[in-house]
Amino acid sequence: MFIAKVTGSVISTQKVESMVGQKLLIVEPYRLESKKRESLETTGRTFIAVDMLGAGPGDYVLIVQGSSARMTPETKPLPIDCAIIGIVDQAHVAEACVYSREDEMEESSPKKTPQKKSK
Repeated sequence: MFIAKVTGSVISTQKVESMVGQKLLIVEPYRLESKKRESLETTGRTFIAVDMLGAGPGDYVLIVQGSSARMTPETKPLPIDCAIIGIVDQAHVAEACVYSREDEMEESSPKKTPQKKSK
């Protein structure tokens, strides 16, 4: 199992019958930053994963690869090698929170600026 960030999507209009209706996302695996071990960093790789949960761009997700990707009831009949099986809310290493979905959402939300009162 790996933590990965959803970075895009794939549209395929022609595919085998068992893949019709499956949402395909581009995911980029992350690892623990090696020096301070207080944050996540990209591995520089990308994979195409079947999304079973409704993840979207910017979400950090749990992915599985290989035969593990075909072990859920939903993915068993699919010819896949990577599946999203969870959306990450938080990740902790020792005492440090290396990822928090809540914090990331707060940082990406637009800041409200005070509006001038009209006369």
